Amino acid sequence: MNTKQADFFYVANTYGRFDVALQQGSGAGYVDEDGKAYIDFGSGIAVNTFGSCDPEWVVAVTAQLNTMGHTSNLYYSAPQARLAQMLCEKTGMKKVFFGNSGAEANECALKIARKYGESTGRSTIVTLKSSFHGRTIATLAATGQDKFHEHFGPFPGGFEYITPGDEDELTAALTSGQVCGILMEMVQGEGGVNVLDKSYVQLAAKLCRENDVLFMVDEVQTGNGRTGKLFGFMHYDVQPDVFTTAKGLAGGLPMGACVIGEKAENVLGKGDHGSTFGGNPICAAGAVNVLSRLTDEMLEEVTAKGEYIRQELENAPGVNGITGLGLMLGISTEKPNTQIAADCLRSGLLVLTAKDKVRLLPPLNISFEALKQGIAILKENL
Repeated sequence: MNTKQADFFYVANTYGRFDVALQQGSGAGYVDEDGKAYIDFGSGIAVNTFGSCDPEWVVAVTAQLNTMGHTSNLYYSAPQARLAQMLCEKTGMKKVFFGNSGAEANECALKIARKYGESTGRSTIVTLKSSFHGRTIATLAATGQDKFHEHFGPFPGGFEYITPGDEDELTAALTSGQVCGILMEMVQGEGGVNVLDKSYVQLAAKLCRENDVLFMVDEVQTGNGRTGKLFGFMHYDVQPDVFTTAKGLAGGLPMGACVIGEKAENVLGKGDHGSTFGGNPICAAGAVNVLSRLTDEMLEEVTAKGEYIRQELENAPGVNGITGLGLMLGISTEKPNTQIAADCLRSGLLVLTAKDKVRLLPPLNISFEALKQGIAILKENL
């Protein structure tokens, strides 16, 4: 029984998989079980920050694996403490809670907002239409897309969805006296790679300050250098009270983080939240390696690569428009995006989709030569 057959018989049928079984990866390249090579423009959905099996990352993770694997959060561990310090020092935040995924990080943010508003009787959390915040029951409830609200109800109440860019709706929601927090993505990834306007985000931050509402940013996909800044909110000249991140944080290992600013740093106390695996030393060692390499030079390179992709594709036949920041791009196409993704796969290029767009999330350190080769394949299939 080959990999595809075994998967069909034994793995829960929750994914629409592409017709390929990948066997080995190196940087921005993969090889399948039949020996066919692929260029990777997906990074495991923005997870493999420096591509597959990055040598420096492998050394860091292996060293920790041979030093101490799992312990529990009943004890201190150096990799977790070092990672928390790096996250706070690089962002101006105060505390970090570690989980294993973006959904868990967002669950933590929701709990912080609810407890923050408890003393004043405010419990509503505002999110944006077309948002995506995870697949747990609470983060699905926070997600502003109707299709994710099918089958699994009843959902927790206390969520209000507003239209991105509508400043009147934003103002009405945040001045209602009922809201404890707002959670928004600077670029709505799963919602179609939609970039929020700077004036809108700055108004949200201002209204939160004036009305004692927590300004919370979901950086699960946009974080860790993906947009050309360390975190997406840094494009907007705002400082969140809480932000969440995951995906690329540990470069290929499961890790999520809820990063908490001064206003909310002491909201959660002993027993209010927890995670058995959160902050695992091996994952933390991988994340320390990733963050230490996201230098200003690297982020400038990410911006330059994103601009190169735009220049190559903006006027290409079959392209109707491009959205996104850095190496998080969405391409509106004349042909169905699912057809383009399937055709690219047959041509040796791995791309993703988001709503009606082709989505590109290549490794941050992908070479310009690999970018050039991948763009040529994409153009052939547009």
